[in-house]
Amino acid sequence: MAQVKASDWFVYILRCSDHSLYTGITTDVGQRVRVHNLGQGAKYTRGRRPVELVFVESCSDRCQALRREYAIKQMTRARKDRLISEALVR
Repeated sequence: MAQVKASDWFVYILRCSDHSLYTGITTDVGQRVRVHNLGQGAKYTRGRRPVELVFVESCSDRCQALRREYAIKQMTRARKDRLISEALVR
């Protein structure tokens, strides 16, 4: 198994076909989105395909990624939409 560097962790948000949002962490964003779209990802996204990647944030390590994922999941939908919009502007 390849070794994962500390900086290889990401938090991502997907927009599902029903316009709901799904947040997760991974070391390979592209592969993870493909897995979700194949129906082999999280149970939540299986019935809501296709999914679209709308937000990615790099984290220094897995622990930070998990903390950021939790913080995003605690946000209101409006705050998540602002976070996504702000990332698109950059």
